[in-house]
Amino acid sequence: MLTAALLAVPGITALSSAARAADADLAKNGGFESGLDNWSCTASSGTTVKSPVHGGSSALQATPAGNDYAQCAQTVTVKPNSSYSLAGYVRGSYVYLGASGTGTTDVSTWTQSAPDWQRLTTSFTTGASTTKVTIYTHGWYATGAYYADDISLTGPAVDPGQPPTTPTGLTVGTVTSSSVALSWSAVTGATSYAIYRGGVKVQTASGTSATVSGLTAATAYSFQVTAVNDAGESPKSTAVTATTSTGSGPTTGLPTHALVGYLHASFANGSGYTRLADVPDSWDVIDLAFGEPTSATSGDIRFNRCPVSECANVESDADFKAAIKAKQAAGKKVLISIGGANGQVQLTTTAARDTFVSSVSNIIDTYGLDGLDIDFEGHSLSLDASDTNFKSPTTPVVVNLIAALKTLKAKYGAKFVLSMAPETFFVQMGYQFYGTGKFGGQDPRCGAYLPVIYALRDDLTLLHVQDYNSGPIMGLDGQYHTMGGADFHIAMTDMLLTGFPVAGDTNNMFPALRPDQIAIGMPASVNAGNGYVAPAEVTKTLDCLTKKVSCGSYTTHGTWPTLRGLMTWSINWDRYSNWEFQKTFDGYFG
Repeated sequence: MLTAALLAVPGITALSSAARAADADLAKNGGFESGLDNWSCTASSGTTVKSPVHGGSSALQATPAGNDYAQCAQTVTVKPNSSYSLAGYVRGSYVYLGASGTGTTDVSTWTQSAPDWQRLTTSFTTGASTTKVTIYTHGWYATGAYYADDISLTGPAVDPGQPPTTPTGLTVGTVTSSSVALSWSAVTGATSYAIYRGGVKVQTASGTSATVSGLTAATAYSFQVTAVNDAGESPKSTAVTATTSTGSGPTTGLPTHALVGYLHASFANGSGYTRLADVPDSWDVIDLAFGEPTSATSGDIRFNRCPVSECANVESDADFKAAIKAKQAAGKKVLISIGGANGQVQLTTTAARDTFVSSVSNIIDTYGLDGLDIDFEGHSLSLDASDTNFKSPTTPVVVNLIAALKTLKAKYGAKFVLSMAPETFFVQMGYQFYGTGKFGGQDPRCGAYLPVIYALRDDLTLLHVQDYNSGPIMGLDGQYHTMGGADFHIAMTDMLLTGFPVAGDTNNMFPALRPDQIAIGMPASVNAGNGYVAPAEVTKTLDCLTKKVSCGSYTTHGTWPTLRGLMTWSINWDRYSNWEFQKTFDGYFG
């Protein structure tokens, strides 16, 4: 009877069948089995994980941070005047699923709490001229990570036509020790391009050029490119090869693995005063702390040695200078470190810039030093709201500092040692946020060291970020890492040696630095600063980064046996702790 009834209404039966045949799932990679392909997440907040998952082997994990609520979205081609159903599985607190640009009423649905996978659904009808709709998922401010999986958009499909033709003219451009620039001819109908390294897709580009970063020096690589549109991806282009440069860098006379430490030369504290002549031979670079400005904006740097009233055992100027010469004769480098926690330096004018150059030169010449360490902290560096490109900064304090350092480097030549000791907030935090951000409201100091490091990357001898006195920082794995163990140092250092998109923009990559430019900054003892790690954790850190063993849950993007070494605050505090930090370094590198 049921069969007869259905056959008696052929129009309805035919209509239902046609509707079912026309409907399709238009969401691409809705199960996140291909990583974040086809999805774009704000501020590098998204990643894929193997657990928990709803279906398949992967799911999305995204973590709200600061003013960002971790939206991940994709734009889908739709038909005008058509009905669509959006669905997906989510897990976490305050998780949203929605669609925008519908041409009628944009829709969203959400759950306040989903301790296990929960299905969300909503629907909409497109407007008379709507051909594109953006579907998205996001969390909410400061509510922790959320998960999403098996997202679908069901409705009338649009004939996507044919995939683009294969790109031609793939050419290698500028090659450095860690990057290769590529360009190719435009393909008609392509909406984006995918770049492959060794047959594995490593990034996408909206235009006809890209720079692949995070490469190893003196290594041959093979590259191909494909063209992409709504219909799919073209075959891969003819491969080109490029070999990165050796990346030996300036000749500064440092050993393969170096121990760097700050010496309290202008003040005393609970660690006591240590004479320069009494610093053991294990210390390869000695940073004299600190040269400080006469005022924050003067640019006039003075180095005042600790007075007898504060440091009863301080040596005379003659003995201090003699100790510098003795260290240099033994192959050590002695630098003046500018800034510190109390020495705010803001080169707001060109006059301050020039005064900085002349006053720092005077200190270097007076004491016969080997170079300069920049330890700008606090409010020394911040970015103007309009300054959004770290490769071409416009903020005066940044531009003037870069110019001053280039002048000093040119004045003293190739053997001049230039080092920097920024805090994580000014460097690695730039992976998520840069300056005030697209919508304002962010701390303008966030990532503010990146343009300085980038501009001086070929002149920079050592970068030793202070992996201490830091809040949690998101690593390249999309997870937050916290001080106190090897994991933090591994994740933070991997970012410097791999490179990362600034503020989540994959078209704006901060390029990797050479491993010989990197020393890992750690406090010498529990008294020296927050974030102290025991010797066993120091060893794990070095094992992971130089041998790729003992890495814990973090997977590095390479192995760097030529990592330069370790930096500590400070030599004085290490002496106070019976030279524990020095002994760990000596025991590891011999």
